[in-house]
Amino acid sequence: MTRTYPAWSRPLWQRLLLTREVAVIALLVGVFVWANLNVLNFDGPLTIYYLLLDVAPILLIALPMTLVIVTGEIDLSVASVVGLSSVLVGILHQDAGLSMPVAAVLAILIGAVCGAFNGFLVAYVGLPSLAVTIGTLALYRGLAVGLLGTTAVTDFPQRWTDLAKQRIGDSSYPVIVIPFLVLAVAFALVLHFTSFGRGVFEIGLNDEAAHFTGVNVERTKLILFVLTGAVSAFAGVYYTLRFGSARGDNATGLELQVIAAVLLGGVSIFGGRGAIHGVIAGVLLIGVLSSALRLLNVEVNIINIVIGMLLVASVMSTSFLTWISALRQPGGARRPFGLARRRQSATQQRKVSP
Repeated sequence: MTRTYPAWSRPLWQRLLLTREVAVIALLVGVFVWANLNVLNFDGPLTIYYLLLDVAPILLIALPMTLVIVTGEIDLSVASVVGLSSVLVGILHQDAGLSMPVAAVLAILIGAVCGAFNGFLVAYVGLPSLAVTIGTLALYRGLAVGLLGTTAVTDFPQRWTDLAKQRIGDSSYPVIVIPFLVLAVAFALVLHFTSFGRGVFEIGLNDEAAHFTGVNVERTKLILFVLTGAVSAFAGVYYTLRFGSARGDNATGLELQVIAAVLLGGVSIFGGRGAIHGVIAGVLLIGVLSSALRLLNVEVNIINIVIGMLLVASVMSTSFLTWISALRQPGGARRPFGLARRRQSATQQRKVSP
């Protein structure tokens, strides 16, 4: 089936370069240059090493979260799954006497089960993902704290904790970059080059229309939530080994950083739009900006304000530009800001068959 979009009438270079993803990448480069000019040795091996260690959990979780938000859903329980998997790794290794690989695999499987529970309630029961994952956020965090209490498990084999912080050869890149790159390529291929990925976008545009075009909406959403749970649990295993501590409150608040990075990377909160490379740039942008401001001794509250303003400006920019574009259409000047955005978005995303 041939598909045409009004936006394709623009020249190829405009379609490739005049995008939110490219704008985020350009902003990332600009912020990095600014940080390098104002912070001594910001581009040095040590700074890059710790920067990647810090943002690695966010980078990992942002990959499946991108697909979830593209469908118009959201998962707020990811940080609680990180905490639960951290506790499970500690208990399975220390109390049950399992080896670290076995404990890690079991924790990831349980994370996938947590994601499946979210997906079942959202896809098959029909509950709103926001309400479901707010509830499971509290549920999974409560389980994590209840299993371990206020204590922490710190008795992990040194070779495993060293592996989580190990560099790739003599470079400034930690080993965690390798599994991230593998997952990033896999998610990018699935989202942008497969029929499953096209179904993800169609669900975000209109899940009822997607159903009539042959997309199994329920199964697709379930798979995405399972992937989110599994990758979050993997991030929890890494988080535990990197800090050498399994606690029930590990990664508290991490879900907000993940969602902020995904939206900053160009994924529409309304669903139907997004790209993996933009999300990666969004995560790195927040990481570089936060790291540079901390090295300049800026208070944490000020850093949060700056990042929050950046996120709000990013979200508003799309709606504002769409509204400006809608003004050019007949009757566009009479449309409210939000209504113009929704109508213009629906017009641009509608598929036309000859």
